[in-house]
Amino acid sequence: MTDTQAFITAHRHSTDAELAAALVEHAGALALEMRAGGLGTDYKTSISDVVTDADRAAERFVADVLEALRGEDGVLGEEGAARDSQTGRTWVIDPVDGTYNFSQGSDYFCSALALVSADADRTPAIGAVHRPATGTTWLAADGVATRDGEVLGSLPEASIREKALVTYLHPSNMRDDAVREAWLRVAREAATVRMMGAGSVDLANIASGQMGCWLQHTVADWDWLPGKALVEAAGGRAEKVDAGGVTWCVAGNAQMAGDVIALLRNDA
Repeated sequence: MTDTQAFITAHRHSTDAELAAALVEHAGALALEMRAGGLGTDYKTSISDVVTDADRAAERFVADVLEALRGEDGVLGEEGAARDSQTGRTWVIDPVDGTYNFSQGSDYFCSALALVSADADRTPAIGAVHRPATGTTWLAADGVATRDGEVLGSLPEASIREKALVTYLHPSNMRDDAVREAWLRVAREAATVRMMGAGSVDLANIASGQMGCWLQHTVADWDWLPGKALVEAAGGRAEKVDAGGVTWCVAGNAQMAGDVIALLRNDA
C-alpha cells in the first residue's frame, strides 16, 4: 500500500475539519522531508517567485486524497490542481506557502488549505495551516479557531500605533506611485513593520494574538482564505479594500484592521 493509499484508508471516515488538519500536516512533512534530500527549483514570474518539486508533490498528494475522499467537491491548487465542484464546495490548496523562504532553507513556511462555499464572497468554512518547523497546526472550523487543539482566545483590540503591521510589497510595486502611496499611508503609522514572506503563517500568528494586522495586495485565494478563516474565527476582522488601483487584503484585530482600512481609503 502506498503512502497516499494508507492515508486515504486512515481518513475515510474523518470529518472535513479532521481531514483538513491531517492533509496540511502530511503535506508539510512531505515538503520538509523532500527539502532535506535536495530540491529542484523553477521560476515563475520573477527570481523570487519560485516553485519546487516539493510544492508539486505536496499538492499532488492533497489533490489525490481529495479525489478519493471528497470527489464531488471542487479543487483549486496553486500549482495547477483543478476540478469543478458538483457540491458548491471547493478545497483551496497551498502546498507550500512561503516557497522562496522554503527554497532558501528558512523555516518560515507552511502548508495551508481552505474549504470554501459557493457564495460570491467564497466564505471559508474551514481554514487549516501547518508549520512543519514547529509542528504547529492551526484550524478554524465551525467558527472556532484552535492551535494544536487549544481554543484561541478572542483577539484583543489595539490601534495601529500599538501593534506591528505584517505586510509585503514586492520591489517592482514600489515603482508604482499609486500602490506605493497607499501602502505608505498605512506603514508609516504602524508601531513597527515586519515582512516575513509567508502570508498564511503571518495570518495564523495574528489569529494567535501575535503582531496586529496583515496587509498585502492582489492576493490569491490560496494565500488568503486559510488565514482569513483563522482570523475571523478568533474574533478578528478580515476584508478586501480597493486603493491605489489594486485590491488589498486586510486582516487583524478589529481595531487595527479598521485603522488600516481607513488609511487605505485615505479617510483616517
